[in-house]
Amino acid sequence: MTGNEALRAAIPRLAAAGVPDAPRDARALLSHAAGIAPDRLTLHLHDPLAPDAIAAFDAAITRRSLREPVSHITGTRLFWGSSFRVTPDTLDPRPETEALVAEALSQPFTKLLDLGTGTGCILISCLAGMPIATGTGTDIHQPTLAVAQENAATLGLAARARFVLSDWFSSVTGRYDLIVSNPPYIAENEMPALAPELAHEPRRALTPGGDGLAAYRAIALGASSRLMPGGRLLVEIGPTQAAAVTALFAAQGLAAIRVLPDLDGRDRVIAATKPQDETGCGTA
Repeated sequence: MTGNEALRAAIPRLAAAGVPDAPRDARALLSHAAGIAPDRLTLHLHDPLAPDAIAAFDAAITRRSLREPVSHITGTRLFWGSSFRVTPDTLDPRPETEALVAEALSQPFTKLLDLGTGTGCILISCLAGMPIATGTGTDIHQPTLAVAQENAATLGLAARARFVLSDWFSSVTGRYDLIVSNPPYIAENEMPALAPELAHEPRRALTPGGDGLAAYRAIALGASSRLMPGGRLLVEIGPTQAAAVTALFAAQGLAAIRVLPDLDGRDRVIAATKPQDETGCGTA
C-alpha cells in the first residue's frame, strides 16, 4: 500500500465520523505514522508504506474517528513557530492565543508570570522572544507542570523558566512587570455545545463552572499586589467577555484597559496596566 492509497481509504473514514477537515488530518497522521516530515510527505505519497507504518496509521485514524485530537495522537502541537508536547493533562495550544504572545512581545519586560501555564506555550514563547527576561509559570496540577518543564527544556529555556504549583496567586511571591494568563473561561451552560475533541482535554482548563468569570475575578483581585509600577496584565478571553472582564479589572484600579482582537477579528485579549502616581512610582 502506498501513501496515496492509505489516504484514499482513510479520508472517507474521518469524514463519515464528522471530522471537520478530514484530508488535512489524514495527511498529518500519515506523516506521523510514517515518520516523514509534513513538508516532505507529498514527495513520498507514491512510495510503499512499511507494514509498521500502515498499522500505526490505521490505529491513528481509528483514534481520530473517535474524535481524539490530532495533537493527542501525535503528542505535539505547533504554537508560535515551535513544537510543544501535549498530553491529556494539558490544554492544546491554539492559534488565537498567539494574539496574547504578540501583545506581550510588543514591549520589553524582564520578569514574567504566567498563571495557569498548561504546556508552558505562552511563557516559553514570550521568553524566546525576549532574551533578557526570566519567567515563572504556575498551575494547580503537578503533571501539567511536568509537561511545561519538559517543553522548556526541549526548547532550550529551562535556565530562564521556573514552574510553581499554585492556585492562581496563592504560592506566588515577588513582583513582575508582565503577568499573562489564558485561564478557563467557558461558562458551564456552554460546555454541552463544544466540539467532541474538547472532551479529551482537562475540564479544569476549559471551564471554572458558573458564568465562566471566576478566574478573572481571582486574577483581578491579586494582580496589583504582584505587578510592578507600570506593569502590564494580559489575559485571553472568550469573544463575549470583554465588557465583563474590563469591568472587573477597572474595579480593582487597573488602568489603560484595552480590548485586542485575534486574527479573525474577535475580542481575544484584555490588556491593562498598574497605574503610577505623579512621580512615576506605583500606587498602592
